Amino acid sequence: MTLGGLLLNNGLLAKALLKKKALPGVGLQLYTLFGVLDEDVPGNLKKIADIGYTEIESAFSKKGGFYGMKPKEFASMLNGMGMHWRSHHVLGAPFKLPPGAKMPAGADGKPMVIPPMKNLRDDYQELVDQAAEGGVKYLVCANTPIGSLDEIRSSIDTLNRSAEAAKKAGLLFAYHNHDAEFRTVDGVVPYDLILSETDKDLVKMELDLGWTLKAGKDPVALFAQHPGRFHLWHVKDMDAKFEHILEVGKGNFDFKRIFDHAADSGMRYFFIEQDGAPKPFENIATSYQNIKNILK
Repeated sequence: MTLGGLLLNNGLLAKALLKKKALPGVGLQLYTLFGVLDEDVPGNLKKIADIGYTEIESAFSKKGGFYGMKPKEFASMLNGMGMHWRSHHVLGAPFKLPPGAKMPAGADGKPMVIPPMKNLRDDYQELVDQAAEGGVKYLVCANTPIGSLDEIRSSIDTLNRSAEAAKKAGLLFAYHNHDAEFRTVDGVVPYDLILSETDKDLVKMELDLGWTLKAGKDPVALFAQHPGRFHLWHVKDMDAKFEHILEVGKGNFDFKRIFDHAADSGMRYFFIEQDGAPKPFENIATSYQNIKNILK
């Protein structure tokens, strides 16, 4: 074999090995258990660990703080159960409820009451410092106002500023999408603008596969257009009409095809999420087993 042939074969082998890189453990976005987890945080986290989840992404809690705890305390509890706190969701900026709108009802049928939420626009340094204290790897903007071009540009400024602060604190920063980011607003597509006007080295993406597919976008095509930028994924399944969020594997999405391109995306961790799960522990157990089967 010629030297050129040997180098070519070695290059192909290296690429093949990259494609076959072991996936991380199965993760869970705790928003799936919103309102339930808070009822018994240690006991419910133990149930999550017993199912087999090892990677955790946290969100806001009705108890305030990190499910009623300080950052280090929450991280220690997870570690003691064999789980790892990889990522935390925070709000980009406050949302204004439409006139007459109310918070969704909780399990008791009454509108939910949650503590005032810090946001990146007004409190980015405090939120960065808390995440760094807990040893979290990623701080993620979960949602931010994008209802007008002014809101989009303000949100982009907030993302860039927050990402700079996160880098100084030793964190990585990411942006999580819904389907609204792919709808045209004032002549622009918010997600396109976010991708192009944030620093690709500082602002990574947490691609919510379910919302992206609902918007009619192909995650694999996005990976090809922006390779390596999608460090985090939300694995969310839906019915054919995109009306109901279901357990992973019970909906209409071909996750095997998407996971086949994990290396192209740059994915480091993925988290199961089922917003409004009707039977949370039963649902996340089903999703866990199904994703393991899909990825065999």
